[in-house]
Amino acid sequence: MSSENEYAVEFLDVSYRIQRRNLVSNLNFKVRRGEALVLLGRSGSGKTTTMKLINHLYVPTTGEVLVEGKPTTRWDAIELRRKIGYVIQAYGLFPHFTIERNVGIVPSLLGWDSDRIHQRVSELLELVGLDPQYFAKRYPRQLSGGQRQRVGVARALAADPPVMLMDEPFGALDPITRVELQQEFRRLQQQLGKTVVFVTHDIQEAFLLASRIGLMDDGKMVELGTRGEFIRSQHPEARAFMDCLRSVEEAEAAALEE
Repeated sequence: MSSENEYAVEFLDVSYRIQRRNLVSNLNFKVRRGEALVLLGRSGSGKTTTMKLINHLYVPTTGEVLVEGKPTTRWDAIELRRKIGYVIQAYGLFPHFTIERNVGIVPSLLGWDSDRIHQRVSELLELVGLDPQYFAKRYPRQLSGGQRQRVGVARALAADPPVMLMDEPFGALDPITRVELQQEFRRLQQQLGKTVVFVTHDIQEAFLLASRIGLMDDGKMVELGTRGEFIRSQHPEARAFMDCLRSVEEAEAAALEE
């Protein structure tokens, strides 16, 4: 992969259509190396479709998606996906594999030797707050939801991918575990400098994790900017999310006064 390009991901006038219906339309944006871009939007707004265009799960109907300066259509799809970490809400762990084998699956496919895989798995489990001596030989069913999600993050990092895609990874967790993992992930992203594209419908999560927020509405990116720029936006969908945030904050303040 070339290190000369300033951008890890680029969307160049991208649309994706199924049965004459555009799921996303005319997307033009770039993701800088090392930034965390959060795609924010309601259900059906096109944010997950946009993410799946990055790792070639979907192919643009028109336009091009570039990863590391190269169109996804010119990548070997398997090679591309092995270079992109992918974390989903449902963990995606193999239930019959140990935690060590789950985390090491991509390095194994890349032909790493067993000692190198073992060392990498141990490093990553420690990085995400799981003691490898205790967790490596366990199975997913023996872990809590929050622990399984940590394993999912470790697996996505295993082959040291330059880009990570995260599709509402903390959405199914209880509120306390979710906040803990959001803070842990923020620390990891800043420490490792990974390029992250993160999908959520939660504006509080977007404000916590994003370098920039891309607001999706009806298949279009209607706003793209920093938290401050989002707060100042006059777009109706941005205002709706800000109203939602204020309602939550007011409810929390009222509860504290009781």
